Amino acid sequence: MRWIVLSATHIAVLVIGFALGVYALPILTAPASLDREMLATTAKDAVFKASFTRDLKGSDFLHWGEGSVSLTPGKIVHEGDLAPGPDYKLYLVKEFVEDEEQFNAVKPDAQLIGDVKTFDGFLLDVPQGVDVGSYSTVVVWCEAFGEFITAAKYQ
Repeated sequence: MRWIVLSATHIAVLVIGFALGVYALPILTAPASLDREMLATTAKDAVFKASFTRDLKGSDFLHWGEGSVSLTPGKIVHEGDLAPGPDYKLYLVKEFVEDEEQFNAVKPDAQLIGDVKTFDGFLLDVPQGVDVGSYSTVVVWCEAFGEFITAAKYQ
């Protein structure tokens, strides 16, 4: 009986430690925060603006975003916060989505913009040849776990 209890407690600690590591590693390895003044300056040239909110159907206490998103023809700027996590990607899609099921349905037609590595604002270059005006929504997606984080409709 003693071995069963010891095995169960050690396995539980291992599982909890792994889960905490998956959550904490992106925070520990995140690059330095971007200068908020530089983000604000870049956002002034925006052609489109939108907001991330925490109250989307697919968002929860571990998967959320808030703040403003500004799009220029060459840059996408987020001023706000995202729940920390691994392997975040920014996509543009043609219709508003607010959970995993909806995003997975449109993902084959989604335009990948790039990796999101900071959680208190980001600045990404729009890839050459991508017209942000051809899309309507910005989506932050966790590629590693297939989790919806947040979205904002800008047109």
